[in-house]
Amino acid sequence: MKPTDRFTNLLRANLNAVLRSQIDLLPKHAHLLIAVSGGQDSLCLAKLLLMKQAKFNWRLTIAHCDHRWRDDSQANAEHVEQLAKIWGVNFCLRTTETKLTSEAMAREWRYRMLVEMAQVQQASYVVTGHTRSDRTETLLYNLMRGSGADGLASLTWWRSLTDEIKLVRPLLNVSRAETLGFCQEQQIPIWKDSTNQNLDYRRNRLRLETIPYLQQHFNPQLEIAIAKTAELLHDDVMYLESQASRFFEEGISVFWDDHAPCLHRQLLQAQPLALQRRIVRHFLSKYLPHQVNFEDIERFLKLLTEQNRAQSSPFKGNISAFIDHPWIILKI
Repeated sequence: MKPTDRFTNLLRANLNAVLRSQIDLLPKHAHLLIAVSGGQDSLCLAKLLLMKQAKFNWRLTIAHCDHRWRDDSQANAEHVEQLAKIWGVNFCLRTTETKLTSEAMAREWRYRMLVEMAQVQQASYVVTGHTRSDRTETLLYNLMRGSGADGLASLTWWRSLTDEIKLVRPLLNVSRAETLGFCQEQQIPIWKDSTNQNLDYRRNRLRLETIPYLQQHFNPQLEIAIAKTAELLHDDVMYLESQASRFFEEGISVFWDDHAPCLHRQLLQAQPLALQRRIVRHFLSKYLPHQVNFEDIERFLKLLTEQNRAQSSPFKGNISAFIDHPWIILKI
């Protein structure tokens, strides 16, 4: 290693520290599916994991998802495949057969394909190159959408994709500037994605305009500050999740009258409001046919102070809740 390899040394040390502090984040002998777009972050990740492969005895597979959004998307996929061959790493590809018309649709398709490829390759870990810069964008983006603590802390070190597959983000302490410096030192050819400059995408506008403005006029260390905030929020969310789980051990009658799910009204009412909302969100998520929103939760909680036999206004799908003391019962 040359003494001038500042970013390489920095990122190797960072990954070592993460693997020491985050127990079992990426254990020895694991099979890792690395999501590689061809951009600097994912290429940096792939190369770092390759550097650690022998020490941890990992099996590595590079996976690429072609959204077919650009004329050069096939050439992009071939570029990633060629790098995988040069590095001696197994490669797999998925190309969409349907038009993906939004960022949300593309994201949903991409993660579905990553899970499929991980299952085919028998990999237990999908590893992505999300950085501290991505964490900053995600928190600000979700804040402007009115998200609660879960949304603000959503980019975490890992989460479950299925019962058998984890999504892992080992670069959350690394900035985008550092992944670029690493790729330059390692002479890794980066594929330039023209859509990253398109301000029609809100995430791009955040990255290219809003965050630089905030760094210039409010806090040059914005990314570090927001990463700390996200970590603190994540700890708060984990505590509330554990308390919600404890409530369900004693506060729920699985089914009322053998067929309708219900919650114990008095036990729910005794909880702090923050915990009430989390409990109700978990409960409704099992039965409503759509993603539970703030209005759904408040509609249900209103029944805490209503008279017996009162009924809520209907949720989507013509589902409603009513009181049969001491239960709040969901009528499906």
